[in-house]
Amino acid sequence: MSVNSAEQGRPLDVVLVKGGRTKIRYEAELVADDGTRIAVRAPWAGVGVRDFGFVRFEPGDVFTEYYWRDRWYAVKEVRDASGALKGWYCDITRPATLSGTELVVEDLDLDLWRSADGTDVRRLDEDEFAESGLADTDPEAATAAVAALDELEAFATVAGGLESLLA
Repeated sequence: MSVNSAEQGRPLDVVLVKGGRTKIRYEAELVADDGTRIAVRAPWAGVGVRDFGFVRFEPGDVFTEYYWRDRWYAVKEVRDASGALKGWYCDITRPATLSGTELVVEDLDLDLWRSADGTDVRRLDEDEFAESGLADTDPEAATAAVAALDELEAFATVAGGLESLLA
């Protein structure tokens, strides 16, 4: 289902679920939907500034987010208020579902960051993933999640790798 020009820009609610509960819900604008990959754009949805030490997300930042119906991750291109690229924040998730105006994504704890210049690629929250117990409760999902993180890291460590997913 490709998005036509009349649908482009329509509002969607992105619903991030974690542990069976809604972690965050925010409004985004539909950019594209080719039937497999959905792209949306949204301002930073957090309250105030979130400083990770290696990047700060803050009011004015714009996220162009890419979700797949057949992949276990989401890639979020992060730009500051002036449009300068900060980097890519990648969530390991179950494949996304779009129903009506809700884009629902289940967060599986693992994340990856790649800085704009490509010099900083880091795996995040592996301890949270281990503590989640997913390997015991859903071993197939846990295996898919780790494989997705490995795949994203491989893309992130070559020039143009992540960008090739988004083209």
